Amino acid sequence: MAGFLTGLVSPADVAAYLRRLEVDAEPPSAAALVRLHRAQVERVPYETIWIHLGQQWGIDPVDSLRRVAHDRRGGYCYHLNGAFFELLGALGYRVSRHVGGVHGPEGPSPEALTNHLVLVVEGLPTDSNPGGRWYVDAGLGDALYEPLPMVAGEYQQATMRFELTEPNDGVGDWHLGHDPTGSFTGMSFRVGAVSIDAFGKRHAFLSSSPQSGFVRVLTAQRRHATGVDILRGLVLTRVDGEQRMVRELDQRRDWLDVIADLFGLRLDVAPSALESLWAKVVAAHEAWLLSTGG
Repeated sequence: MAGFLTGLVSPADVAAYLRRLEVDAEPPSAAALVRLHRAQVERVPYETIWIHLGQQWGIDPVDSLRRVAHDRRGGYCYHLNGAFFELLGALGYRVSRHVGGVHGPEGPSPEALTNHLVLVVEGLPTDSNPGGRWYVDAGLGDALYEPLPMVAGEYQQATMRFELTEPNDGVGDWHLGHDPTGSFTGMSFRVGAVSIDAFGKRHAFLSSSPQSGFVRVLTAQRRHATGVDILRGLVLTRVDGEQRMVRELDQRRDWLDVIADLFGLRLDVAPSALESLWAKVVAAHEAWLLSTGG
């Protein structure tokens, strides 16, 4: 069936991935899925640094898994959920890929569909989720810390509240309402399983078009138990419970240290590439300050 495991991941790849997550392999269960999801969003950040380095990544899920497992990199939704899909399948989970569409306050639209890759895991019933289906999403940056049962309702994760509904809007079969403090309003997704090819055209646009926000602004984001760390250009924001701290990283060494130490990313590129990256981000930051009168 479209959307299920490719079978191309090696035991060495899986072992390396689990080492990065700092978890042990265990039989599939709802509790184990929660542990894996938490570790994934804590230790494999959402990041678009590769775009600004000109690395031109594709979205082959096995390639994505190997970058996560061996190169200590992240990616955006197609890479993060693509890699996580392969890991879950290799561990014995029944997992499938689905078309999603992140949207702003204008609401869901068919045009937004395929701008996001969603995962669904089946066959793990619990008392609160007797159907055993779980919405899994490690690719939204500042959103889910844990998977959600595919049962309509409101869900609290630390200080963030999410709402999962089954709308009748002609766009998606399910809808996630993000916490009001989040970086987007919501995301619709459909129940039909798809292959990774469904996202190829949109990935080409998002990763290369001057109109794409990912091309305009470098970002890295990671969830943790009580909040989220977000780097946009030179601005680092840390949300920890009710506290919100913002810091401008105007020194190259501090900026690179945050990428390496806080986000756990290894930028294995030539020094000249790092110099060019820094110059590009500084120029974008200065242009932003001018545009805002800062």
